[in-house]
Amino acid sequence: MSKPIVAVVGRPNVGKSTLFNALAGSRISIVKDTPGITRDRIYASVSWLDTDFTLIDTGGIEPDSSDLILSQMRDQAQIAIDTADVILFMVDVKQGLQDADAKVADMLRRSRKPVVLTVNKVDDIKKYGNDVFEFYNLGIGEPFPISSANRTGLGELLDEVISHFPERGSEEEEDERPKIAIVGKPNVGKSSIINKLLGENRVIVSEIAGTTRDAVDTPVMHEGREYVFIDTAGLRRKSKVKDELEHYMVLRSVSAVERADVAVLVIDAVEGITEQDAKIAGIAHEAGKGLIIAVNKWDAVEKNDKTIYEYEKKVRSVLSFAPYAEMIFISAVTGQRLPKLFSLIDTVVNNHALRIQTGVLNEIMMEAVALNEPPNDKGKRLRLFYITEASVKPPTFVIFVNKKELMHFSYTRYLENRIREAFGFKGTPLRFIIRERGEK
Repeated sequence: MSKPIVAVVGRPNVGKSTLFNALAGSRISIVKDTPGITRDRIYASVSWLDTDFTLIDTGGIEPDSSDLILSQMRDQAQIAIDTADVILFMVDVKQGLQDADAKVADMLRRSRKPVVLTVNKVDDIKKYGNDVFEFYNLGIGEPFPISSANRTGLGELLDEVISHFPERGSEEEEDERPKIAIVGKPNVGKSSIINKLLGENRVIVSEIAGTTRDAVDTPVMHEGREYVFIDTAGLRRKSKVKDELEHYMVLRSVSAVERADVAVLVIDAVEGITEQDAKIAGIAHEAGKGLIIAVNKWDAVEKNDKTIYEYEKKVRSVLSFAPYAEMIFISAVTGQRLPKLFSLIDTVVNNHALRIQTGVLNEIMMEAVALNEPPNDKGKRLRLFYITEASVKPPTFVIFVNKKELMHFSYTRYLENRIREAFGFKGTPLRFIIRERGEK
């Protein structure tokens, strides 16, 4: 079941990133930072009243021209309309109602998406309370006064946000078809792969654009089994700014990955693995999805007997945080190895939902403990009592111990490796929760 997506939209300096950081629980979104892989950490998992959702900060408008600000705000709003279940539209009580606010509000209103109007910087309700009423003129509903910096008013705001989430209906739960997100940078061949799969399988497809996201769901039949491919190829927008394009790429990838069981990250074999590829792989890893690296355009690479080995070594070095990822070398043009993609998807889908009996798990854990004693600190030794698999997609294990602080991540990694040796779990991340005995 995919998590709802909430996108934050607004003019520069209204406090979008401050709100994002307050809700995400840490300083994740760094507005002005030196270029690097972490600078646009623009999404986070948020939980409110046992409801989980993905929060997206659509910030990044910093031009000087007011015309350019409006143009980029419209682009931003369109991205939010395309990807989000709920749009959180932020304005600034101290700056008052601006022309750009009214024009973007008009666009959001016509989208028929749920919009929650948020009036920020209401640090003193007695001083600014009456000024909030001005924003009723936007015609998109009740304004919610908050102070991102002081973290006031956030409870009422979040109550309103989650009230607009789609019902957890049975329709999506009954859809047992594997869902595969085809993700990657522009021009790496994502659409070509899907078109080739369709052509080879001769399936008549009804391409229905998602009502809440600008990604196309394409059903594909293969050997009697139906798969749903989520294509993010529509990601390229009329943008002259590279950073903006990257921003949109991340947004679209987040929304597609959230709805998928498995992410297929398509890499251009000629260009090689890049930081942007690592970002997208990181989205799938953090979301706990199965991951396949598809190196496309392999037919265009000059090869010798060591080419695949050296290429895979380089890719795995860049994607060291996801050593479990499966890798396949393909060509959408020639169809090379494309049929094998389905068997790989089947393997990863099965591993992603694999459940192991508790008795077997405990045998493996006790054997691992006997071979490699748990660490100790100042005479206090870690004791492992019990392990059980609490959930799947991804497989999540709970280990009960005497003292959580004694469970070093390296020992958790050791246990993970032993479990992988026994059951494979190729292509899927594993999650571990450490609890003390008696703790719920």
